[in-house]
Amino acid sequence: MTHFAERCGLHTAAREAACARVARLIEASGIELVRFGWCDTHGMLRGKTLSAQAALRALRDGVGMVGTLMLKDTADRTAWKVFEPGGAAELPGFAGAANLMLMPDPDSFTTLPWLARTGWLRCQPWFADGTPVPLDTRRVLQTALARLGDAGYGLKTGLEVEFHIYRITDTSPQLDPELAAWPGLPPAVEMIHPGYNLQAEAMMDLSDEPLRIVQRTAQALGLPLQSLEIELGPSQVEAVFDATDALTAADQMVLFRNGVRQALRRAGYHATFMCRPPFPHIMSSGWHLHQSLVDLKTGRNACVRDAPAPGSTRADAAHTLSDAGAHWLAGLLAHARGMTVLCTPTVNGFARFRPNALAPQAVLWGQDNRGAMLRVVGAAGDSATRIENRVGEPAANPYLYMAAQIHAGLDGLQRGLLPAQASETPYADGGEKIPTSLGEGIAALQADDALRAGFGDDVVRYFCRIKQQELDRHTQAQDKTDFERREYFART
Repeated sequence: MTHFAERCGLHTAAREAACARVARLIEASGIELVRFGWCDTHGMLRGKTLSAQAALRALRDGVGMVGTLMLKDTADRTAWKVFEPGGAAELPGFAGAANLMLMPDPDSFTTLPWLARTGWLRCQPWFADGTPVPLDTRRVLQTALARLGDAGYGLKTGLEVEFHIYRITDTSPQLDPELAAWPGLPPAVEMIHPGYNLQAEAMMDLSDEPLRIVQRTAQALGLPLQSLEIELGPSQVEAVFDATDALTAADQMVLFRNGVRQALRRAGYHATFMCRPPFPHIMSSGWHLHQSLVDLKTGRNACVRDAPAPGSTRADAAHTLSDAGAHWLAGLLAHARGMTVLCTPTVNGFARFRPNALAPQAVLWGQDNRGAMLRVVGAAGDSATRIENRVGEPAANPYLYMAAQIHAGLDGLQRGLLPAQASETPYADGGEKIPTSLGEGIAALQADDALRAGFGDDVVRYFCRIKQQELDRHTQAQDKTDFERREYFART
């Protein structure tokens, strides 16, 4: 009798060898429990925890999960009426909260550095008939990368992530059964540094204990951490990672957020990747995505040009970027409004787009200008030449964020689009603006034909319905700050 991995077409001799390696590692290291984790629509890890013996069987047979886990909004409420006739008609395979199967990647096995005798495996959901679930956000990025590969390119990305760390002073708001709610409250906290002293060494020293936990956790998970920095805002920090291929970088972002939250919590700290924590004097956190095209034939950075185009100035994309890079830049600009909600997917995140706040407001690019939505970094002949998209928030689903870059950039490549000249006044009046609210962002994505074609109507419809339910609840909430405290600060 064949096992489920074979029915999915996943199991090869190489995968069987990897499963055997995992079995030896589990036995040799005394692993007792293995977490099977997958990334949901909101970029959060969910999954099941199995005993070591059950985990070995699940490497080949998978483990079942309730399908509605893929249909949750930020309050964990299901966005489709799956128990009503026709309630999930647009989602074949999800009616009645039917089971999906989580299939692990044995090569992803790692031991959790903050938890003894516990392993972890990255999974993706499959239907019970052995077909992949196309709404799985990791699969969405894999599909986008395959499309980019057909055009002869790969995508290299670097993570630059701002977030906040607080010291927990009282867990009772979160854990008192008399205060339990859906969703519940976060713990009471205090800051780890007072802020407003960018990259001050004294602030770094004040924050040393939690930042050491971040460092050790990231490195123990095998993540290519480059630096930890003090950001301007109170209790705000930043982590920067070496660039790698887009799928690996997205996987690393999911693992990083999940890992540091759990490791810090065990040490008495609360980490949040919410853009603007619910306090009066706070600075927004962004997730700046550095990206460059890779020529799959040569492995070279395809955004680099040997010399500036004749007659060009720094205001021209062709002064710095190759023709392919300029087309890619133009595609990102052409679909900036449509992609914004995939890069900043929360009500809270749109509050970041303010003038002179190192956050973008308009659809434009600049040469090494941190006020621009797209910042071009590098020069002709510089192998590190790249484009930085500054529109993202750290709570974004990394697979959707990166897939949005691909579908937008590919449209620019395929149509040979060219960008307008660079701006030196990114906060000036006039010009096209990026969406200023979640509702406007949803509408912009729905109206973008190229993004809908790239992602597929089913994926766009699925994402927008979940985000619309979140928006509707925010609109109906009498206390907007309380809504954001419970849905974002407590959970992201």
